[in-house]
Amino acid sequence: MEQLHPYAIWILIAFIIGYTAITLEHLIKINKATSALLMAIVTWTFLFLSQICQEKNNLQCFLEQFGDISQIIFFLLGALTIVEVISIHHGFNVISDFIQVSSKRKLLWVIGFVTFFLSSVLDNLTTTIVMVTLLHKLLPRGEDRLIIGGGVVIAANAGGAWTPIGDVTTTMLWIGGQLTAPIIIRDLFLPSIICMVISFLILTPMLKGSRPDQMMLTKQAIRPFGKTILVMGIGALIFVPIFKVLTGLPPFMGVLLGVAALWIFTDIVHTPFPDRNYLRVPAALSKIDLPSTLFFLGILMCVDALNMANLLERLAHWLDTSIGNVPLIATLIGIISAIIDNVPLVAASMRMYDLSQHPVDSQFWELIAFCAGTGGSILVIGSAAGVVYMGLEKVDFFWYLKKISFAALVGYLAGIGVYLLL
Repeated sequence: MEQLHPYAIWILIAFIIGYTAITLEHLIKINKATSALLMAIVTWTFLFLSQICQEKNNLQCFLEQFGDISQIIFFLLGALTIVEVISIHHGFNVISDFIQVSSKRKLLWVIGFVTFFLSSVLDNLTTTIVMVTLLHKLLPRGEDRLIIGGGVVIAANAGGAWTPIGDVTTTMLWIGGQLTAPIIIRDLFLPSIICMVISFLILTPMLKGSRPDQMMLTKQAIRPFGKTILVMGIGALIFVPIFKVLTGLPPFMGVLLGVAALWIFTDIVHTPFPDRNYLRVPAALSKIDLPSTLFFLGILMCVDALNMANLLERLAHWLDTSIGNVPLIATLIGIISAIIDNVPLVAASMRMYDLSQHPVDSQFWELIAFCAGTGGSILVIGSAAGVVYMGLEKVDFFWYLKKISFAALVGYLAGIGVYLLL
């Protein structure tokens, strides 16, 4: 292991200070997007000054990393646009009208199972956007809606862990040859659903009473072509992984294809009617939560800086040399992924261990897929699903820590326990 560069310490310090500012947002009254962007700029400034990228010039190094990050940002913007177009057409009312359970506890479980299985087909990020938007139709803002939203984060991450297209880390291991699709589904389905169920058993007693009568009885009229927009929007999102397989293009191109299709359709059907301009894509774009997207951008850039400074690889190496126990290493990687993005952690693990040491579909790779996928639920900024939920519902770090983190941790450990028993 090469010696740690002195500037890497300053990068780590900048990360700790920025992370602390994000967690204390409600006390210091500085928007978390501001803290994340400043943290990213400072860490990359130190990275440029350090000349750590010796084999390439600084700018080339930055552009390569930013290219990967921008794909995620454009994917997020595209998915948010599609969901917003559906929302302004009241398309989600088609689904919410079928969910007429009055009990908030029953609502938690219905939403949870829908999220779990939808996340396995889509991805946890897109699923969270869809389901949190749907929750807005089912409950007024309040703690109960936030608790069910926290359940959506847990269910989305658990649902994404057991299929090769549900979570980016599982996809990385599948594409990298560490795991095969049938074995992932066979071995990780039960631990994933147990992870969700145990967490929901802890969340259920927090909910009391029924949904407000007006939200049970009042049905908003669906806007013109609302049902068509719903089918087109959900179809576009489901088509993204198919588009990737067929063309080889990155997923954000598939999402933008869906945006373009909706844009053309809404322009054709609404342009003849001036009073329907609010139903067109430009109106939806004006309602997208850009601060949350910038927050996501800052977090990803900062984590990439940590990765470029070899801090994450050193962490993986320390876990290997200091602990050695495979289940315990995977468990700790999952817990660490609640603080640091799971993508570079899994990438570092893939570089640390080769297939001669841990063969295809071995216990180590399966545990890494499960733990990195579900461990991010423990903290609100530990996963893409959590970050989007935080932005859409304006949830602060400590509320999530107090209300959701314990349930997520117990479910996470229960899933690992079930996997090891099997």
